[in-house]
Amino acid sequence: MALESVVTNGTGRTAFIDGYRVGGKTGTAQKVKDGKYMVGNYITSFMGFMPANDPELIVYIAVDNAKGVTQYGGTIAAPIVKNILTDAIDIMDIKKPEGASEKNYQPAEKKYITVPNVIGKSKKEASELLKGLTPYYSGTGDTVTYQSPKAGERILEGEKIRVLLGK
Repeated sequence: MALESVVTNGTGRTAFIDGYRVGGKTGTAQKVKDGKYMVGNYITSFMGFMPANDPELIVYIAVDNAKGVTQYGGTIAAPIVKNILTDAIDIMDIKKPEGASEKNYQPAEKKYITVPNVIGKSKKEASELLKGLTPYYSGTGDTVTYQSPKAGERILEGEKIRVLLGK
């Protein structure tokens, strides 16, 4: 499928979710003012959907004139869509399909690692187990009550993992 290839091998690579079939399309549009193209002022976008072979979820994100970054849909909007789709996997209980496309890694790309189970662990224990990832803690208390992505999922090394603390 062509739009799945955009995510596995093309400009939407930053929306790739290991083990899932994600399709999408990037967009980068130069803005116009008074009939002339504006310099360095773009609307970047990404439309992603999953599973690519039978979509249950479609997400569209557009970012107007992002600052301090290269302005392309694949670098700005696609990672936002990936975060939404990743959270939706847990919420909608979307199972890994057979035959998901594998990503063709470029030499400078980071690798995927398996998310450990930190539910029931203290914040300190969780931090130790989550080395190689970037935990984002919320809630009160010192015991992990929820994590996203779930244990066993594979995500990019250094990527954010959402951790809810409770009592």
